[in-house]
Amino acid sequence: MDGPGLRFFTPAEVSVHNTEADLWLSFLGRVVDLSPLMEQHRGDVLLLPIMEVAGRDISSWFDPETEDVLRFVDPVSCCLRYFTPRGRFVHVPPAGPRSDWVCDGGTPWWRDKRYQVGRLSSKTRWIRVVNTLTSQETLLQVCSEETLEQILQRYLIHNAHARSYTWKHAGAALDMSRTLADNHVPDDDHTLTQLRLDRDRFTPALLLHFNDDLTNG
Repeated sequence: MDGPGLRFFTPAEVSVHNTEADLWLSFLGRVVDLSPLMEQHRGDVLLLPIMEVAGRDISSWFDPETEDVLRFVDPVSCCLRYFTPRGRFVHVPPAGPRSDWVCDGGTPWWRDKRYQVGRLSSKTRWIRVVNTLTSQETLLQVCSEETLEQILQRYLIHNAHARSYTWKHAGAALDMSRTLADNHVPDDDHTLTQLRLDRDRFTPALLLHFNDDLTNG
């Protein structure tokens, strides 16, 4: 899932996928859609720990170095076991020998790239998109890793002709192939928090100037 087409998601976007039929999770910066896994193992009690955390980040379940489920030494058996305080879940082997457990169950879901739909943003931020033609103002939560072109994609639901505008900040036209930071659009969240100022009052504005041509809409 790496490359220029990589999609980033905010925690809020992941959180809405919180049902058995539409279940997303995030962990170690990845966003996965486990809906196919839920369908494949429908009715299996081992799905319950996953269903309990639907739409949430479960990075605490994993070792960031090995990218595998955390392990511990069982004080009774002195064997290395997976650490699953919420209960054993799909693809985690049982604690001891079992006749109904298939050792070669394929790639566990947390390593299976087929479930990955994108990456979780390491830093989200709010921007105001102001249409100078209509004076319409839209507040958007975006990912700091996104290019302006990806942000434009988010904005299309508010203005289907967004490509017919020149996007500017502080009087300068923005490079749509670069991020907000690369375009020198400041992110002052940390400074504003230190100064105990309301971040909502200092949300940077991107101004859309109509190009007088709707053919690109």
